[in-house]
Amino acid sequence: MKRWRRGFAIVRRLVPFVLAFLRDRRRWLLFGRPRMRSRDAHERRAARLTAAIAALGPTFIKLAQVFSARADILPEPYLSAIGQLQDRVPPHPSGMIAQVIAEELGEPPDRVFQEFDWEPAAAASLAQVHRARLGGELVAVKVLRPDVEDLIALDLDIAFRVLFLLNVLFPNHHVRALTNVVREFSARIREEMDFREEAAHIALFHRHFSRDGRVRAPRVYETLTRRRLLVMEWVQGDKIDRLAPRFASGDLDFYRVMDIVSEVYLRMMLVEGFLHADPHPGNMLVEPNGTLVFLDWGMVVHMSRATRDRILRVAMAAAREDLDSMINGMYELGMIDPDISRAEIRDAAAEIMGILERARELGPRQLQDTVQEIMDTFYTWPLLLPRELVYFFRAAALLEGIGLRYDPGFNGLAVARPVIRRMRADLTRATVRDRAEVARGALEEVRVLATAVRDVVRRAEREEFRVRLHPRDLLHTERFL
Repeated sequence: MKRWRRGFAIVRRLVPFVLAFLRDRRRWLLFGRPRMRSRDAHERRAARLTAAIAALGPTFIKLAQVFSARADILPEPYLSAIGQLQDRVPPHPSGMIAQVIAEELGEPPDRVFQEFDWEPAAAASLAQVHRARLGGELVAVKVLRPDVEDLIALDLDIAFRVLFLLNVLFPNHHVRALTNVVREFSARIREEMDFREEAAHIALFHRHFSRDGRVRAPRVYETLTRRRLLVMEWVQGDKIDRLAPRFASGDLDFYRVMDIVSEVYLRMMLVEGFLHADPHPGNMLVEPNGTLVFLDWGMVVHMSRATRDRILRVAMAAAREDLDSMINGMYELGMIDPDISRAEIRDAAAEIMGILERARELGPRQLQDTVQEIMDTFYTWPLLLPRELVYFFRAAALLEGIGLRYDPGFNGLAVARPVIRRMRADLTRATVRDRAEVARGALEEVRVLATAVRDVVRRAEREEFRVRLHPRDLLHTERFL
């Protein structure tokens, strides 16, 4: 009964919006011209959508945060509206939190911690954070909310059933893209609910950035970290969007801070092959000594060298206006729906090139404007934005937004260019290292293939080899001949 009630609530609140978006594309859902609506009408609908998502609780608030970066699926003003959803919920009673800690550690909190503040420092949809004292040191104790795993599992099961029906009834690019995002979210949210994964992500960051004294992540108490419990040092500092007094006093240099943040994100993505995927101001603190601390490593995106090379090739092809190479790279990245004609893709690629050309002609221009225009192209045309680029664009837009908060003339591209020039040697070393790994993998694949071929030959010599054809395959062959 609970499943049916929850399913009815989700369908009643969200499916009308999905159908309305589909009608915006085709008036009669399966055919017809786009339905034109005024800006005011879209803003009113965006407000209703935001209220509906908030009413459905944690799963859909977290999912909305993902969609708020997907301009290839949702247009403005919906992106801005759902981007304002706050991942804040009432805290769980202390007794339930104490029970989770006791189950994970095998003993109650008062036997582990000298002090424990039962008033949470932060309470979000997945977890809440408490301040405690361990061995004389202040620590942050992150506890998974007791009921959240079952609720998210139920909500995702219902969401996939609804999306399956929508794909059957209204098969089109946007429904498929919607399904892909929910599928990706399903995998990511399960990882985010295992705090051992977050501890591993912090260790990954430490491994690659331990020599850079300008940045760090919190120290993790590994002996006390479990699936539903993460114990870290308590970091004292100012959020990156609340540094105005320190900039005004001369304690910090604004452009030095932005330079460090830009370098860390570019190095993570282009050199090390991973990216902090939840970059908002609350997750970046500046300590009194000026060190930048990255918090909340629950969501990290990994990017292979092959993917980074493909993204770079597409960008370079666009820069030199090589349309065919750009389209080939887009196919390699999985950006193009198989049902879409190459002629449509040429038009879309040409539009992206036009945006980049205008950006060059206009000179200094805010990165957010260029990114937004490119993202709008992904919504207008049947293109799929690679998830790695989604998070990178999101980080780029957020960082420029922080810069504009302090300096109305801030230009993210102007800050990034010298950073990339400084990183050229690191990029070269990373490319050589990763290609060596790819070469080793390719040699192993060749060895396996050679073994398989020898096995096939031996079986053929012993007349053990059989060719099996389904009647359907014979029919296709007959038609071809």
